[in-house]
Amino acid sequence: MSSALFPFSAVVGQDDLRLALLLNAISPAVGGVLVRGEKGTAKSTAVRALAAVLPEVDVVPGCRFSCAPAVPDPACPDGPHEPGPGTARPARMVELPVGASEDRLVGALDIERALADGVKAFEPGLLAAAHRGILYVDEVNLLHDHLVDSLLDAAAMGSCHIEREGVSVRHAARFLLVGTMNPEEGELRPQLLDRFGLTVEVAASREPGQRVEVVRRRLAFEDDPTAFAARWAGDEADVRTRVVAARALLSKVRLGDNALLMIAAVCAGFEVDGMRADIVMARTATALAAWAGRTAVLKEDVRQAALLALPHRRRRAPFDAPGLDQEKLDEILDGFADEEPEPDPEPDPEGPDDDGDGDGAGPDGGGGGPDGGGGGPDGGGVPPQAGPEAPEASHESPDSADAPEVADSPAPQPSAPQPAAGQGGDSPEQAAVRAGEPFRTKVFSVPGLGEGASGRRSRARTAHGRTTGAQRPRGQLTKLHLAATLHAAAPHQKARGRSGRGLVVRKDDLRQATREGREGNLVLFVVDASGSMAARQRMGAVKGAVLSLLLDAYQRRDKVGLVTFRGAGADLALPPTSSVDAAAARLERLPTGGRTPLAAGLLKAREVLRVERLRDPSRRPLLVVVTDGRATSAGTLAGDARTLAARSARLLAAEGVASVVVDCETGPVRLGLAGVLAADLGGPAVTLEGLRADALAGLVKNVRTSAMAPSSSHTNRRAA
Repeated sequence: MSSALFPFSAVVGQDDLRLALLLNAISPAVGGVLVRGEKGTAKSTAVRALAAVLPEVDVVPGCRFSCAPAVPDPACPDGPHEPGPGTARPARMVELPVGASEDRLVGALDIERALADGVKAFEPGLLAAAHRGILYVDEVNLLHDHLVDSLLDAAAMGSCHIEREGVSVRHAARFLLVGTMNPEEGELRPQLLDRFGLTVEVAASREPGQRVEVVRRRLAFEDDPTAFAARWAGDEADVRTRVVAARALLSKVRLGDNALLMIAAVCAGFEVDGMRADIVMARTATALAAWAGRTAVLKEDVRQAALLALPHRRRRAPFDAPGLDQEKLDEILDGFADEEPEPDPEPDPEGPDDDGDGDGAGPDGGGGGPDGGGGGPDGGGVPPQAGPEAPEASHESPDSADAPEVADSPAPQPSAPQPAAGQGGDSPEQAAVRAGEPFRTKVFSVPGLGEGASGRRSRARTAHGRTTGAQRPRGQLTKLHLAATLHAAAPHQKARGRSGRGLVVRKDDLRQATREGREGNLVLFVVDASGSMAARQRMGAVKGAVLSLLLDAYQRRDKVGLVTFRGAGADLALPPTSSVDAAAARLERLPTGGRTPLAAGLLKAREVLRVERLRDPSRRPLLVVVTDGRATSAGTLAGDARTLAARSARLLAAEGVASVVVDCETGPVRLGLAGVLAADLGGPAVTLEGLRADALAGLVKNVRTSAMAPSSSHTNRRAA
């Protein structure tokens, strides 16, 4: 089977994505690319294909850290190297798996040899392999926090520094960081988001002709990858040649005061934090001019740079999607005039642009592909004027693409006509009400000690955190407990024939440090959307409270799910996911009306938790029931509504699910039904007003430990 990659110039459409990748290839100082978009939009295909169009790099022969022969790293662990001729090799594209260990990323020390022989035996990691190349992280939003921290350190310093048990290793680690993600699966930490120089939103084309061409090329590639790659070899060579020419021209591009003022005005106008945005925009605009074969930065370069560098940096409300107001951008830039471009010292290797803006040629050099296409999407190139115009579709379409997904989601709908009984829960369906303003909530956690995914909520045994003990390693040793290792080896020194100062350490003596940190939980919201909750002022406050808890869940790296109940039954409005943005969108569009099948909502939640327990047994759940406690319908079940609700709640309590009831009942006369429900669930009840007060500080910390006893004991048995 051939290992050929899909050619970069054969990717149909995705003009912004290809342009952003090539700008980083021209000027790695731009800082990398974050590609956001729905699944199946060629994100990974385009990134993996980029390495093939990058120029070769010269390296010191035999150096595992890819030192440049002209200026070798004086601190290279494989050095010192004398300056001299090197060996050319293709640029590397190194992939970082989401589940990789820290040792795999930064490198691993042979602890046994270091202790027994005093040898610094260091095995380089992925950061060393990616030096002077590309480090690609697919699903970067799902990367564990400790790997994110290591990436941030390396990206900021341009080097990787490993300090463990007295052994110190440092090597250069300068790479082009490229990440892809599906926003539905969760967002990135702000620190890592800001580290990406550019961001691109991608979505599948809605044009039938372009979709047909995508399918045609993909099928042709799968039938014969080698032949398909050969057909596009000329276009790949053209792109590579143009990248080399743009790199050579980059140092001659003049970034005048007028362009700098435009950049500063745009960044100030969009209130971006810090100065990184200004620097990234300056580097991007310079690279755009070089890509166009010009030595002067024009207004259109600044505009295109803003569309790529600012959407993920502008200030926005919680859960707002990244984006940029292009009308506001044009208003800011309209106050500036272009400087007169100076004559180019050498001709553009691709020939002059018709419009002179440099954005008219696509990443494939603007030439037609083997299929005979011109500069249009079917030919693999960017059509004229695509540079300034393409971002409008690229940045706006994901927002519009999300709307049908939400509309087509299993939003709660009554499955039968509403009965005409005279209760408050019989009101007809009402339109969705906007959520109130979110507010900051206090920290809450699930009791006990878990072993779930890395997060910032509940106590757990983790690979990172404070050391609490030692144990024999299970698999590869990652965190040595030095004192415990020495203690285990000391009694056997005489039997092992120790004769010198060195300590004889064997593999059986090694001890792994056990650590305690924080985990993320599964927070499942069960929201009452019946007629009794439908008063507009009341439902807005309820949604605002849930939105606040969702914001807290985002900050603490939880998974969230949303169950709603009204009318004749309950619906899973959002399956458990890491994307709290998706949960917020479903909540915003939640309609209300109908009777109150409380038992159906609780049983649906029980089923969701059962399935998630099979998928991810180590992630502990927290059930948040948002209701006034009324039960006016049995739904499809037979029996009294109140009795069924009580039985359903006790089932959840018997299974050890930690629960919290948010009491939404308002008015001078209150029935206290939510408190009764909380007692059946074995958890506390808190009012909407209490969510804002200090009462929330111990809301879930004070969940009865007995409610989690089965889960906790199970976790402790597994840890033992």
